Amino acid sequence: MIVERAYAHMASYDEREWPWSVPCVRLLLEEGLRFTAPVTFLVGENGSGKSTLVEALAEGFGLDSWGGSHDWRYATQRGKSVLGERIRFDAATPRGRRMMGSRSARKGFFLRAETALDALDREGFAPDLVSHGEGFLAAFRGKFLQPGLYVMDEPEAALSFTSCLELLGHLDQLVRRGGQVVCATHSPLLTALPGADIIEVGEHGMRRVAWDELTLVDHWRRYLADPRAYLRHVLD
Repeated sequence: MIVERAYAHMASYDEREWPWSVPCVRLLLEEGLRFTAPVTFLVGENGSGKSTLVEALAEGFGLDSWGGSHDWRYATQRGKSVLGERIRFDAATPRGRRMMGSRSARKGFFLRAETALDALDREGFAPDLVSHGEGFLAAFRGKFLQPGLYVMDEPEAALSFTSCLELLGHLDQLVRRGGQVVCATHSPLLTALPGADIIEVGEHGMRRVAWDELTLVDHWRRYLADPRAYLRHVLD
């Protein structure tokens, strides 16, 4: 692992203003976020704050909030978010301490669904020559290689079932090489990765949950068993 804890300090803040109004952000300020496994999944409903968290973690590590690798910055020099500029890390290993001590030593990649293809194009992957999903997989095959911190925001958005399985294989190989992953996701397939730490984000803030106790897993099980039980509430 590279980092064992992320935290941020604020002398004062208004809980009515974003992002301090988001429960998981307030808990990050109060207690920090401890990483207990090489792969951490953040799950929760839309608006729960999981994407806010992963973007801030990426920025705190020196990755561009637009997406891309450790040695690439977006052309507009987009500034860090108000939370990202305050994120700090405790290193987990001597390698992590070296990365924390020198920006040039940091390795990693931030993959976000909205800007992935643009980031890949700027890094020479020519995603216009392949499908959206293949462009994502190109990043996993070509950029998720070195020990470092890899942050992802809903990578399953462009991936089929079998491509998600391939992604899990890449993540397994990455952590075997010394990499660490933090991923926001809605996918019960991804979160089933053996040994991963799963943190459910919501009105409660953040809490660790076993895979088979996740709300999203329960909903998918129920839906696949009887779609009509859900559809009757949304269809005329």
